[in-house]
Amino acid sequence: MAGLALSMALPAIDRGWAQSASPTLGVQSPAQQPVQQQPQQIELPAAPVERENPGLINEIGKLFERSKTALPPLKSPGETFNDLTNIARPSTVVTGRAVCVVASNGAPDCKTGADRLCQSKGFKEGKGIDTDASEKCSPLVYLPGHKRGPNDCKTENFVTRAVCQ
Repeated sequence: MAGLALSMALPAIDRGWAQSASPTLGVQSPAQQPVQQQPQQIELPAAPVERENPGLINEIGKLFERSKTALPPLKSPGETFNDLTNIARPSTVVTGRAVCVVASNGAPDCKTGADRLCQSKGFKEGKGIDTDASEKCSPLVYLPGHKRGPNDCKTENFVTRAVCQ
């Protein structure tokens, strides 16, 4: 079988050599000279497309690129110093009793209560650190035979200790 394929291929190779070989020494007759064609535009190969390398180093590089946007920007030394002086500013713990206002959602807002408590002691603002709650009821609740209703009493919250600045 291999001999048959080889014997069929050899004549085709011989014909190809016979046709392409010319005995002249590079001199061609005017009839054989090729006709000048207009220059064709040469297409440059496209720029190689950068393939993504799915290796470990590439993944670590992606992680660093993403982390640049996730981290907060670095502060200047002056900004850092200002932040530290605000933290280290002396503060005082005061005691007293200031009512917490009720927020729109019904929860107590004790920040305003802490601010009021600190302002009553001569400070600008404060943060509550201890609170107390009590129930405030209408006087009717204490009458004998009065059946207590859902709106007869309400819970009031107070700030009792605050850190003031």
